[in-house]
Amino acid sequence: MVRGQANPHVARLRKHIGDVQLTTGDLLDQGSLISAVERVQPDEVYNLGAISYVPMSWQQAELTAEVTGMGVLRMLEAIRVVSGVGQSRTPGPGQIRFYQASSSEMFGMVRETPQNERTPFHPRSPYGVAKTYGHYITQNYRESYGMFAVSGILFNHESPRRGAEFVTRKVSLGVARIKLGLASELRMGNLEARRDWGFAGDYARAMRMMLAQDAPEDYVIGTGRTQSVRDLVELAFATVGLNWRDHVVQDPRFTRPAEVDLLCADPKKAREQLGWEPEVGFEELVAMMVESDLRLLSSSSRPEDEPLSPDHW
Repeated sequence: MVRGQANPHVARLRKHIGDVQLTTGDLLDQGSLISAVERVQPDEVYNLGAISYVPMSWQQAELTAEVTGMGVLRMLEAIRVVSGVGQSRTPGPGQIRFYQASSSEMFGMVRETPQNERTPFHPRSPYGVAKTYGHYITQNYRESYGMFAVSGILFNHESPRRGAEFVTRKVSLGVARIKLGLASELRMGNLEARRDWGFAGDYARAMRMMLAQDAPEDYVIGTGRTQSVRDLVELAFATVGLNWRDHVVQDPRFTRPAEVDLLCADPKKAREQLGWEPEVGFEELVAMMVESDLRLLSSSSRPEDEPLSPDHW
């Protein structure tokens, strides 16, 4: 589903998956979502739509709440209305199955490490707060209406298609530019923050597996291992034979108002109930992203998701 006229994402999507069928809709507009579900009559709905860049959520907190939080409610309501589900009718065996992209940012100031499906939430950004609302409203519709609605609490999932404003892609692009002589330094924020980073392809596989189960349940998806931003930077520069200390400059402008220092998944439930395991390790992932950006920049092209300013927000 795409929103707006002349959406730039359409051309990118066509390049990767030429035969995909698109429909129009907007997470801010309830009527458009009902129309979209009516037109498509889907078996499954995956709601990945969000204002997903955490620093931007501080600058546009209200829009983040509307899209990332209330957008989930509107999509659930569209499915409920089109399916005719209410207090007097429960969904039948052919009901639409709904996947909500929840986030490890909901844990925020963590109460325990690693984090599992029972770990309390304490979000530390407007994005995390909005995702927490989306998670709970999905749970509420499942329990109130019997809808097949699940949330995947996904930890950081990366690939060469990651937006250039996110730290992993910022690093891979920065390293590629420095290696090719297009830049001399990479400006970074907090190097000590730790994340559980995995490959987006592995996580998309987990989404499908959740909707293929007999009963709807929520799952934490992650690798169970953490690396610091410093580890990420060091490994990325080592991939091209450079010493990161010669090029990285710490810049306080890139520090969040309320930092999340440590996120680490406990994917035991997904491993035991779904049979899911990550297949791509952190080192392979970082090398994949750096090598992809070396090829991209060597082709005299620029990233499709180039940030709006060189300061990366």
